[in-house]
Amino acid sequence: MRNIKKLEPTYPKPPSRKRVAAYARVSLAKEAMLQSLSAQISYYSAFIQRHGEWEYAGVYADEALTGTKENRPEFQRLLADCRAGKIDMVVTKSISRFARNTVTMLETVRELKLLGVDVFFERENIYSISGDGEVMLTILASYAQEESRSASENVKWRIRKRFEKGDPVGFTANYGYDISKDSIVINEEQAVVVRMIFADYLGDGTPTGGMGVTLIARKLNKMGIPAYNGGVWHSSVLTALLKNEKLTGNSLLQKSFVSDYLTKRQVRNIGQLPQYYAEDTHPAIIDQATFEKAQAIMAHRAEHFSIRKGSQKKVYPFTGKIVCENCGTNYQRKTTLGRHSWQCGTFLKHGKDHCPAKQVPEGTLMSVTTEVLGLVEFNADVFGTRIAQIRVPGANRLAFVFHDGHEEERVWLDRSRAESWTDEMRQAAGEHQRRIAAERRSNP
Repeated sequence: MRNIKKLEPTYPKPPSRKRVAAYARVSLAKEAMLQSLSAQISYYSAFIQRHGEWEYAGVYADEALTGTKENRPEFQRLLADCRAGKIDMVVTKSISRFARNTVTMLETVRELKLLGVDVFFERENIYSISGDGEVMLTILASYAQEESRSASENVKWRIRKRFEKGDPVGFTANYGYDISKDSIVINEEQAVVVRMIFADYLGDGTPTGGMGVTLIARKLNKMGIPAYNGGVWHSSVLTALLKNEKLTGNSLLQKSFVSDYLTKRQVRNIGQLPQYYAEDTHPAIIDQATFEKAQAIMAHRAEHFSIRKGSQKKVYPFTGKIVCENCGTNYQRKTTLGRHSWQCGTFLKHGKDHCPAKQVPEGTLMSVTTEVLGLVEFNADVFGTRIAQIRVPGANRLAFVFHDGHEEERVWLDRSRAESWTDEMRQAAGEHQRRIAAERRSNP
């Protein structure tokens, strides 16, 4: 008998194709630059697909982002996909497109090299995984970083020259104005709001002024008037508006500057560089006298507040411990007619419309806390050691979170009005009634 073996057909295994992605970036959000980005995407899509041994893995493209920033979203997505093993090689136009910061570029290339991901820099014709790739990259990346520094200094020089001429550089957005490349014109609808804000703040013209910024913010929000870009009015927004000299038609230039060409971080100019005050750079909404009165009132209030704040600066046992579950804000201590209570910070700042949380009398808070801790009287040290947080889940409810992780909830009762009055309050009320009676007798 002959031995016969059946031979199964075999096919040569096709070579695995390298998964290749491209990274593209433009620095300025100008139409020509964005068209350049579109051209880069089209070019690299075709470039990768022309290589038969490559498999197209996509193009990652960042718009209007500088190569010195590490928070480029598409660049970070590219790195995430490389770490996930989805990409074998990255193609990019040049070192400066990839990163102008030498340290960032080398750290990224080394990380990708450890992951087995090659980076091909087309203009320099360098593969990062090649033997001399890192040496060449170090040298060329240093040139790219120096180019970035030089470009930054040139831009700063041009801007400062424009400051010296009184050109309102950087005046691109301001409530009360419609600003374009060629003109700055008053937005009449917003200008009416600006004038109303100043009128409310000045009040009757006395040094103490009229309404505060918190009350003005509440008024505007109740009237349904949107802040800039449709937002909600806050006291901080109104303070900035009242201090904005541009509403007078003048411009204080170089209020801030870029401290580092790599991070592009803006810092306030508090004397590091000269400033320039240019008059009549655009139409005025508020006259200079009105603006100066507002600044005087603000200075008066700031001085009064700083004195009061300095005399009352104290950290209480409950400070930072009580959290409103309705809005997530901490409760703050307030004093009314000698009575102390704790109220949600949002309620205090913006009113009941923004958070209807109920205040908790300090005496009640201490009494309930003492009960929860099993003490005879309130002890701040024991409280701080054992209680991590007090949550306020609703009206007349307190949830105590202990440091060991367990919680205990309590319901507290409102005191009657008679119980809540102190001797001082009763005396003040009596004097008030006697004064009214005396006025009525003198004016029958």
